[in-house]
Amino acid sequence: MIAIGIHGGCGTLPVEMMGAAQWDEARAHLADSLRAGWAVLARGGSALDAVEAAVVVMEDSPYFNAGFSAAMNAAGEHELDASIMDGADLRFGGVCAARRIRNPVRAARALLENGPSVLLTGPAADDYAAVCGIELVENRHFTTERQVQALASLKARAAAGTIAMAGEAEKHGTVGAVALDAEGNLAAATSTGGFNNKPVGRVGDSPIAGAGTYARNGVCAVSGTGQGEVFIRRVAAYDVAARMMYAGQSLEQATDAVVHESLSSHAIGAGMVAIDARGCVHTPFNTIGMYRGWVDTEGNLAVASHEDIIRVGRLQA
Repeated sequence: MIAIGIHGGCGTLPVEMMGAAQWDEARAHLADSLRAGWAVLARGGSALDAVEAAVVVMEDSPYFNAGFSAAMNAAGEHELDASIMDGADLRFGGVCAARRIRNPVRAARALLENGPSVLLTGPAADDYAAVCGIELVENRHFTTERQVQALASLKARAAAGTIAMAGEAEKHGTVGAVALDAEGNLAAATSTGGFNNKPVGRVGDSPIAGAGTYARNGVCAVSGTGQGEVFIRRVAAYDVAARMMYAGQSLEQATDAVVHESLSSHAIGAGMVAIDARGCVHTPFNTIGMYRGWVDTEGNLAVASHEDIIRVGRLQA
């Protein structure tokens, strides 16, 4: 039994802000991400390999705030965070404030495998990736016109004192994947550029075990999206697992409670993709939309950006 779920962030634009062709392409990139992860699982590969493969596709897409098209900090530069976790033995790897790693999730995976550290930051993360043979690029590689405009918009709002009126898509976004493999192992991975106009050196929840990413065999795997400071304070991803382990809640009950009660109580936009030990995927969010998708245990692939769910087809196991 195998299954996979992804999110591309709860910072989804209103429908009218992009043309139909762009929405179609963004959803196609979600489907490509799912196919990449499913292909790993279908040939007997690990959940770890599957979530890494799925996240790499989204890191290379212009539609999501991770890798290429990552958000820009207050200095107009990119600082990237990512992590990956193995539910079988709780191994974890994370990088934060990286500036040159084309696919930060790959560096996080290398750290998970090689240890003994679980988190590297800034130049040390870039240097580690280089030693591991992971592709480095110039910081400007990540810059897209969409993020340049978003940064300018937020700076203008900050100057005018209207920052509270900014939409989720102007502020932030994240990508993540969760998977169950044929051996019953769970894994999760998350990658982000943080939020636009963030302070230089800021680190969010995405590279923090238990905050933005968590996986534990027999329970669940979780990847979050939203204001990272609150996810850290709430230990949000682990809270889902704790509710399931100690309170007997189902995946749906636990994730809904965390997103719609705990996180929403802070008046932030938030969302999650999570999977349980039976391969059930749940994707709650409290914003106008969240890029998301899944392939269920029967191979049925679906993607969505707002309320409507698009059934793409059935993949072979």
